[in-house]
Amino acid sequence: MTKRTTYTIACLSGHGIAPEVMAEASRALARVSGLHGFQIRETHPPFASESRTQSGQALTPATRSATLGAQAVLVAVATNPALADVESELDLRARMDRVVFGEHGSIALLSPLTDSTLEWTLARGFDVARSSRARVASVGGDDAWNAAFTREAARHDGVQAEELTVKAAIHDLAFEPERFDVVVTPAPYAEALLGFLAHGAAPRVAASRRLAGSGPGVFAPAHGAAEDIAGQGVANPASMLLAAALMLGEGLGERRAAETLTNAVLDASANGVRTPDLLTVGVGATTREFADVVISHLPHAMTTAEFYREAIA
Repeated sequence: MTKRTTYTIACLSGHGIAPEVMAEASRALARVSGLHGFQIRETHPPFASESRTQSGQALTPATRSATLGAQAVLVAVATNPALADVESELDLRARMDRVVFGEHGSIALLSPLTDSTLEWTLARGFDVARSSRARVASVGGDDAWNAAFTREAARHDGVQAEELTVKAAIHDLAFEPERFDVVVTPAPYAEALLGFLAHGAAPRVAASRRLAGSGPGVFAPAHGAAEDIAGQGVANPASMLLAAALMLGEGLGERRAAETLTNAVLDASANGVRTPDLLTVGVGATTREFADVVISHLPHAMTTAEFYREAIA
């Protein structure tokens, strides 16, 4: 019997709704990894308030060791101040946000974390596009940015490249997102473009990551700790599940598994499954019930050929 590949990930929960949504991500990862023939080994080192309570430190030696030794870092609250201590230890070069919407639509938005990582970010953007729909749009660059974008585009035959003003991009991202695949933009514009992209008319789910040149990247949902609903079992785990999918594809290289999990999240949302935090009237699904629906959709979210291959293995 062929030995299954095993990946080690560091799971950093923190406070608020973090433990609840991380638990659902763990369940989904266990199921989707089994379907695709690999294994996930999770470590859960002390983090944030838990770490300070136990040791008085935001980043303990154990947590530092776990994150540096992992192949990816999955975080449950993107706004946790303690995350900066973790990220300072890693070789992070670009921010990548992924927004999914509609009938399995998806856009990746990349921006460099520093001026020195511009060319690395552009190259990564084209690489991401090659594994998707082979389209890259550059938005809002100055002369130096546009020159670097043109040089990178020349290295990628078969990938469609275009340059847009910020004004043109804002309109199209909000109302015609399906025409985009990968968007690269300077950091000052990234947050604004993401805002228009993530809050369009159709239901959309976002997640974020910090791409690393070497070592693990960091993957997180778009939401904060939401302490007002913590412990009630009503938080929607969709963004957390998308962060896990992003980790599978961009952090571990398991792109088919990432697609399966992303599609299952979209299927659950499209079928009207809503947690109470997203409803104004009526009784919604619990955090666990939403994840149950996603997990039940996983086998059906695989491609037909792949499903039959896994079924007879």
